[in-house]
Amino acid sequence: MKKESGFTLVEMLIVLLVITILIILIVPNLSGRSEDVHTKGCKALVEVVQAQVDLYHLENGKYPNDLSALVKDKYIKKDQTTCQNKKSLKYSSVSGTVSEPSS
Repeated sequence: MKKESGFTLVEMLIVLLVITILIILIVPNLSGRSEDVHTKGCKALVEVVQAQVDLYHLENGKYPNDLSALVKDKYIKKDQTTCQNKKSLKYSSVSGTVSEPSS
């Protein structure tokens, strides 16, 4: 007689139970992270735009009047002037600093 190997129904149910428990434990922890992702994404965008402001200053000898000048001169794209929460980045033409929008 040939012995067939494979999983029994009980073994399959145990594996499904373990996977279900892992999903129940992991999914709630991921749902609270979206705000962190948006905050870190906005900070990264500020750093990228700040680098482009500095490059503009090096090439032109002055800071741009506003971020639209960077868009016009193709230093950044239009969508790089706002964070994921649709708020525009703050920019000071006097000091040439870019900062996050206020919440």
